[in-house]
Amino acid sequence: MKLIKLIVVAGLLSLGLSTANAQQDEDARSMADLLRLIEQGQARDSQEARQREAAFKQAQNNQQSLLNQARAERTRQEAVSANLEQQFEKNQQSIITARQALDERLGALKELFGVLQTVSGDAQGRFSASLTNIQHPDRGAFLVKLGNKMAGASSLASIEDIEKLWLMLQREIAESGQVVRFNHLVTKADGEQADMEVIRVGTFNLVSNNGYLEYDSNEGSISELQRQPEGRFLGTTSDLMDAAPGDTVTFGVDVTSGGILGLLVESPTFKDRIEQGGIVGHCIIALGIVGLLIAFWRLIGLSGDSRRVAAQLKSDTASTDNPLGRVLAAYESNRNADTETIELKLSEAALKEMPGLTRGLLFIKVVSAVAPLMGLLGTVTGMIKTFQVITLYGAGDPKMMAGGISQALMTTVEGLVVAIPMVLLHTIVSGQSRKIINILQSQSAGLVAQHSERNG
Repeated sequence: MKLIKLIVVAGLLSLGLSTANAQQDEDARSMADLLRLIEQGQARDSQEARQREAAFKQAQNNQQSLLNQARAERTRQEAVSANLEQQFEKNQQSIITARQALDERLGALKELFGVLQTVSGDAQGRFSASLTNIQHPDRGAFLVKLGNKMAGASSLASIEDIEKLWLMLQREIAESGQVVRFNHLVTKADGEQADMEVIRVGTFNLVSNNGYLEYDSNEGSISELQRQPEGRFLGTTSDLMDAAPGDTVTFGVDVTSGGILGLLVESPTFKDRIEQGGIVGHCIIALGIVGLLIAFWRLIGLSGDSRRVAAQLKSDTASTDNPLGRVLAAYESNRNADTETIELKLSEAALKEMPGLTRGLLFIKVVSAVAPLMGLLGTVTGMIKTFQVITLYGAGDPKMMAGGISQALMTTVEGLVVAIPMVLLHTIVSGQSRKIINILQSQSAGLVAQHSERNG
């Protein structure tokens, strides 16, 4: 039974792997039928194996034939390559011989063409960055074509090419000394574009009614500076724009074609310097303004009192519009009193005038002393800020430390700028005050002495 089961399993596997048509399979109804089917399957498998073997041998023969053909083709290509190498060497020799002949025929012209190539290359770079390129933008194409022609050595420059290059150079020299007015599309500082009247000053500057302009050689565009220099330079641009043909105008020309102008634009203005001082700087300026106002107020008042006192010295009648007149009026009202009473009355009248004559002097003196101290405070806070930046970001970038250093220096400057005139004004104002006080004291002493002599 086991043998029968194995035979059945083998037959089923053979039937499952067989490639025979399903229509030829029949149900096995007996052992004889099963054996017959197995034998048929084995016969078909053997036939397919023989067919595959024959196909493989045929393919092997074809591969050998293809290999032989490839080897023959390689041999032929190697022969072609050898012929091409020989032809290349012959061509190289022919080129060398032709170049030698060309050099011999060119002679001195070869040096001329070398100079011409150098000059055209330099001119191309200069013209592209020149302000005259705005009005003559077609020069670049000719110079590029001429440079390529001279670099390739495939053709020679003609007389017309040389004359045209010479004409361009002469025109550039002439344009560098001319002031030309024309219209062009300008990008304003706010980003808008408008067709504006532009004046080109040689090859140095471009100006308009709004100030200086800059030229972008890469894009061929003109735009206003985002920040204009100081007003005195803008005044010359306005004079130039308003000038008529033939007029002589004083204009600040930037011979570096934008270098000096860039430095002037980057330089901080007076407002920027004030902002650099920070809160301490603003306090110093506010204190200085108040001190100046008080100093000028007292200077004007004491100057008026000094003039009236001088007029009183020349007058025999006491006037109450000046300190000396009021002291004299006190003497006149007590003329019949004894000497001691007169002396006390005059001293009292002079002391009453002292507050008015010394008013504001103490504040001016305090401002002159406090301003440098506030400047020192700003210096210390600025240095603290600088050290904090160094701690966070290091000392590799000086721009990171510029804010603290600017505050430190500007507050010191502002403190000194306020203190120095305050000291001078305090000296002047206190001198005027002491002058009037000395007159009052001397006149009072004189009146006491005169009264004592008369009553003695």
